[in-house]
Amino acid sequence: MLFFDRFFSTPAENLACDEALLDLCEKSSAPGFVRFWESPSYFVVLGFSKVLAREVYEEECAALKLPIFRRVSGGGTVLQGPGCLNYTLVLPVSFAPQLETITGANRLIMERNRSAVAALAQKPVTLQGHTDLTLDGRKFSGNAQRRKKSSVLFHGSFLLSFDLGLISRALRIPADQPEYRKERPHSDFLLNLNVPPEALKQALAALWRAQESPAASLLDEALAQTRLLAQSKYADPGWNRRF
Repeated sequence: MLFFDRFFSTPAENLACDEALLDLCEKSSAPGFVRFWESPSYFVVLGFSKVLAREVYEEECAALKLPIFRRVSGGGTVLQGPGCLNYTLVLPVSFAPQLETITGANRLIMERNRSAVAALAQKPVTLQGHTDLTLDGRKFSGNAQRRKKSSVLFHGSFLLSFDLGLISRALRIPADQPEYRKERPHSDFLLNLNVPPEALKQALAALWRAQESPAASLLDEALAQTRLLAQSKYADPGWNRRF
């Protein structure tokens, strides 16, 4: 696995980079990528098919100066910002037979991540819903995937030391929610994992054996595609407000 150690200054570039790495894995012989990033500013990210008006308090987001973006993967709407660590995993489907299906990929990746996080936190971490990691029934990590013919993008976020109160102000309670949530408000459903971000990055990088950096040609191509997608897609209101 290749460790793509790049953080970008804008939300659009950070979101675009994940899709760029997926495209690169799809058309090259790259063994896959692992990436981490954390935004220094707050912004909302809609899942691919989510309807903006049903997911966010738009007037409140405007008052709080929270820009709204949309990612290329499924899953729910999240608030990004300081204290939320994001990881990106891009794998060729040939990596494991389980990656040939959505359900198989969820089970393989989430169970491996669960075990690594539990060992780090030294607490009983549970996989609930489809791709949520929880402590005592409260969620600290959500995940999603995007698939192409021969590659899979699997990414997610970890609440480590996040301003959880801001989530309640910006995001509505989702209509589509896992059974274990039981209609709980964000304040009763979410919690911070409270582990050092560097320790978590090291644990996940070791789990996925991310030891090498991409060759210069791959790096340049990924950066160029990231900038292109950021400008043409992720910074475009037509994309972000499409539903």
